[in-house]
This record gives sequence, C-alpha cells and structure tokens, in this order.
Amino acid sequence: QVQLVESGGGLVQAGGSLRLSCAASGRIFGINTMGWYRQVPGKQRELVATIISGGRTNYVDSVKDRFTISRDNAKNTVYLQMNSLKPEDTAVYYCYAWKMGVNYWGQGTQVTVSS
Repeated sequence: QVQLVESGGGLVQAGGSLRLSCAASGRIFGINTMGWYRQVPGKQRELVATIISGGRTNYVDSVKDRFTISRDNAKNTVYLQMNSLKPEDTAVYYCYAWKMGVNYWGQGTQVTVSS
C-alpha cells in the first residue's frame, strides 16, 4: 500500500501563490507517476499536472505557465507550486501516485481563491 498526505492548501486572493505538498509513504518503491487532480462540486475530477520518475512533466492547458510540478525523490514528496492563482482554480486538490497499474489517492486539500 501507498499512503499519500497532502498539505499546503488554503485561502488566497487572486494573483497570489500557494504551494501544495504530497508526501508518500509505505510501499513507495516502483511508483512511476505522481501528480495532482482537482475537483469542484458537481464536476468531474480534472487532471492538473503529472510528473513521471524520469522528470518529464505534463500540465492541463489552463495552468500552463502558472503552475509547476516538481518531485523530491529523496523525500518521496511531490510539490505543486501555484502562481497567479485565479478564482477558477478553486477546488479540492488531490495528490495521486500510479504504481503497477494502481492509482493511490490522498485525502485532498482545499484551495480557495477569492476575487
């Protein structure tokens, strides 16, 4: 099993920044991809950013040039630096890890951007 614990959410004004962290523990050997999804009530969960073990990253178009995903393998932690936040970024953000065909999820952290 893999456990994921997120932190760093909160309330911020439009144009501000937040950094989310996701610490992985347990059977972490073999995790290939980690990333972040977000979800707004009544809508499907949306993939925000991913990073694979080799360092390649991918972003949804709406956050490109504003968000940066990074990974510290020594700390088994993935980060999401969010800059120039917009009210439409408001959502619950979920960390995930993909290992051997299985997705593992964190509990989610709320990000609220006020206008």
